[in-house]
Amino acid sequence: MRIARFIQDSDPAFGVVDGEEGHEEIAVIKGDPFFSGVQLTGERHKLEDVRLLAPIIPRSKVVGIGKNYADHAAEMGGEVPPAPLMFFKPNTSVIGPNDPVVLPSFSEEVSYEAELAVVIGRICKDVPLERVDEVVFGYTCANDLTARDAQRTDNQWARAKGFDTSCPIGPWIETDLDTDNLSIQAYLDGDLVQDGNTSDMIWGVRELVSYVSQAFTLLPGDIILTGTPAGVGQITEGQRIEIQVEGIGTLANIVRG
Repeated sequence: MRIARFIQDSDPAFGVVDGEEGHEEIAVIKGDPFFSGVQLTGERHKLEDVRLLAPIIPRSKVVGIGKNYADHAAEMGGEVPPAPLMFFKPNTSVIGPNDPVVLPSFSEEVSYEAELAVVIGRICKDVPLERVDEVVFGYTCANDLTARDAQRTDNQWARAKGFDTSCPIGPWIETDLDTDNLSIQAYLDGDLVQDGNTSDMIWGVRELVSYVSQAFTLLPGDIILTGTPAGVGQITEGQRIEIQVEGIGTLANIVRG
């Protein structure tokens, strides 16, 4: 099931996206599916007629995972960490499909990072591996934008990873997905620049959710970014960046200065 968030009558609403590619419709959900389940109202819209939003604004946090692909760790000139490397992005960094990425004034080197994002569906803490599936609502595409120059000079990554618009997600949440072998790609102005697979992650989805939950209580709508494959590079004003995750779809954003 694909759960989207969109504008209806000037207000955000949730819906279920169905139909063949190019002919999708969105069936409106009553209330918030994270707390009320999926209850359809009977209203429907053509997907092309609505404006999609970020499928969720995290209630409390986005937890990023650094260097979870060996090839990316190598291209960044570092070793694979002995345990998942965690950092935060504030919920103010989250934007949706087709929203503009605004380059921060303090950086001259912002780069894209195509990622699979895990969306948490229920409050949880210290989740054992065998129960991770019970706490996951679904998955979406993400772009972990990073100000590389600030990342190199700052002692921690809050500014480099957390600036406004640095976390595009979307276009919707796929609730039924096997994450063990998924293609992850990034296209910059139509050119393929990242081409990886979740099978190459050092720590898989279940390991990451369990590990993160040992440190932080996770709330419905929280997001875990699972890391990026090799091929990250700089974006500049006017460019279009697209993130594609197999089984989910395409997240596209334009860059503004």
